[in-house]
Formats: sequence, C-alpha cells, structure tokens
Amino acid sequence: MISALASSASGTFASATIAGAAVLGTAYILADATLRPESQLFGRTVVAGYDPAEVALTFDDGPNTAMTPALLDLLAEHRVRATFFMIGRFAREEKMLARRVHDAGHLVGNHTVTHPWLAWQSSARVREELRGCNAMLEDAIGAPITVFRPPHGARRPVVLRTAQELGMATVQWNAMGQDWLHISSEQIVKNLGRGMRRAEKHRRGSNLLLHDGYDVQQAADRSATLAAVRMLLETLPAQGKRFVGVDEWVSS
Repeated sequence: MISALASSASGTFASATIAGAAVLGTAYILADATLRPESQLFGRTVVAGYDPAEVALTFDDGPNTAMTPALLDLLAEHRVRATFFMIGRFAREEKMLARRVHDAGHLVGNHTVTHPWLAWQSSARVREELRGCNAMLEDAIGAPITVFRPPHGARRPVVLRTAQELGMATVQWNAMGQDWLHISSEQIVKNLGRGMRRAEKHRRGSNLLLHDGYDVQQAADRSATLAAVRMLLETLPAQGKRFVGVDEWVSS
C-alpha cells in the first residue's frame, strides 16, 4: 500500500514537473518573440535583405533639433539615404524639421506618439499610438507612412496587425549601436560591427539601429552618434558595402 502511494506521488510530481517545464518553456518562447528583433513568431517583420553588401542606416526617436539637421547635412555630403523612425509628438512640435527629412529623400517611419512599450499596452492604446503618430507624421511631411518600428522592438500580435491595417510594414534591426548609453563613437561603431559580422555570417544585409533623438525630451546630445555615422559613411563603402533604405527590403 505504501509502495503504491509512493509510486502515485512520484508520478504526480513528475507530471507536475513536466507541466511546469512546459509552461516555462512556452513563457520563454513568447518572451523571446516579444523582444527579440529578428523573431517572426507573431508575424512577419522586416529585418534585412539577403545581400550582405547592403547596409541600412536607421534612426529612432527624432526629429531632434540638436542632432537631426547636422545628420541630414552629413548624409547629403555622402549622398546616402537613411530611414528615420519618428516619435509623433516630436514631429508635431518640429514639423519643418520632419518635412526637411522627407524632402531630402529619406524614408520617414512611425515610432508611435509617445514611445511606450507596446507589448504591454491595451489593444486600444496600441491603435491610438500608431494611428495618432501616422496622422502627425502625414500632417508634417504631406505623404503616407509605410513603415513602422515598435519602441524597444517590443510587440505582440495586435501590434503587427494594427500596423498592417494601417498599411505599414513592421521593421526591426539586426545590428545595434547601443548609442543611448554614454559611450564613445568608437564603441558605437564596434557594437554595430558585431551585428554586421553576425548578419554577414547568415548572408543577410545589415540593419543598423541608431538614434538621432531621445524619447524623453528634445535637444538630446547625440554627438557621439553623429561621429559614429561619419566613420561608417567613410569606411563601409571601401569595404564593399552600399547604403539602402529599408523600403528596399519590404517586398524581398
């Protein structure tokens, strides 16, 4: 009798352990899909094309009066087209600067109105953030918005569905400069280099995540980022790289 009870208890414990492991495993998979930029579990996101020679410069959290104009001048000097994922409230405050980005031939994308972690917002808030940002950007630049990047890369299925309903492709990245930290331009380039080498190993292009703004306030100092971009513009073409806009990857 005691042996039977022990056997039963052991079986129950084993079943509970397996069930618990399955729950933890599922939670890990979902968390990974929520935050890993390259995950496709919740729906298609654009990461990069399949030509390792291609590099996309992308900038989040602008437009920023202390950085974006100088960045535009630098890009024009090198005749390079980039992608700017703008925060709606900043574009509303700096309409002329947002329009200048568009008029210079760069791609303007949606980065929400206020930069929240969308994966933990209600469906109504998600729609409000994306629709509101589109309205502000379109009012500023006079053109439709076709690409979207979720703040922090955080998303869940409703985020991707809402972007699709609004006619936008969701764009992530595969190389991160970590330029929101107080680090040197050399370190920013080093960080990006790791991502670029990883992308090359997988025979993919490189989608570089940088910041021309700061989601908390205007006039953020991004001088290290500007210097890093200058380094990239001066060195990557010599390595056989060419710069593209992320819209060139949307249909690939």
